[in-house]
Amino acid sequence: MSEQAEIGVIGGSGFYSFLDDVTEVTVETPYGAPSDSLFTGELAGRRVAFLPRHGRKHHLPPHRINYRANMWALASVGARQVLGPCAVGGLRAEYGPGTLVVPDQLVDRTKSRAQTYFDGEPLPDGTVPHVVHVTFADPYCESGRQASLAAAREHGWDAVDGGTLCVVEGPRFSSRAESLWHAAQGWSVVGMTGHPEAVLARELGLCYSSLNLVTDLDAGAETGEGVSHEEVLRVFGENVGRLRTVLFDAVAKLPRKRECACGDALGGIDPGIELPGAGRE
Repeated sequence: MSEQAEIGVIGGSGFYSFLDDVTEVTVETPYGAPSDSLFTGELAGRRVAFLPRHGRKHHLPPHRINYRANMWALASVGARQVLGPCAVGGLRAEYGPGTLVVPDQLVDRTKSRAQTYFDGEPLPDGTVPHVVHVTFADPYCESGRQASLAAAREHGWDAVDGGTLCVVEGPRFSSRAESLWHAAQGWSVVGMTGHPEAVLARELGLCYSSLNLVTDLDAGAETGEGVSHEEVLRVFGENVGRLRTVLFDAVAKLPRKRECACGDALGGIDPGIELPGAGRE
């Protein structure tokens, strides 16, 4: 049972290192190795699997993360609800450093990421997934969003309810013109890692929600020198403890029985392959 979990959290070692008893679990997937081992433990009476998105040494840039293996690995140990915190740039002047946004929409501006399990390409065991088109009108699980918002507010963090996360390829930051264009579309924040996590979770019938910590105003939203890596790390470091507290409370607030539509995303369609943890709620 120490290897099983009901909830997945995608984030760095700063999240799971504070748990008293953690089991390191190595998971193999049909899509190769995930970013790192999973680290399972108990939090607020819930079994949680933590996965370092960039690897424990932060050696994987956003465009080289094996997102398909990551989501598959979490599902294979039993996770059905996933929280994916990430650092982002603010696209509105009022969303300055330290703002927490819990988005309800997503825009994909990545270029080269594998973002589906249903591509018709044979798996190593010879099975072939069917081509399936899942609904993605609402990318995030509303139950997870509300749990995150409630946890933030209980700790005095007035999180922004809703907004659009624009995901770019990375690893570079946006040009000033790109940033101004993103802002002109009415999008809220920009990041590099929130996609394709959300759509892969949907294909696997998982609940997925994101907590976006603003570390800077994106290049086009200010008149200074633009975003720097050092600035992002500094602001994230100043807020990681606060984010961890909110994240842990959000885990405790996630429903024990899912009543959302996320688990029925395929609507009875045969995907042609056995999905991880099939039949478990």
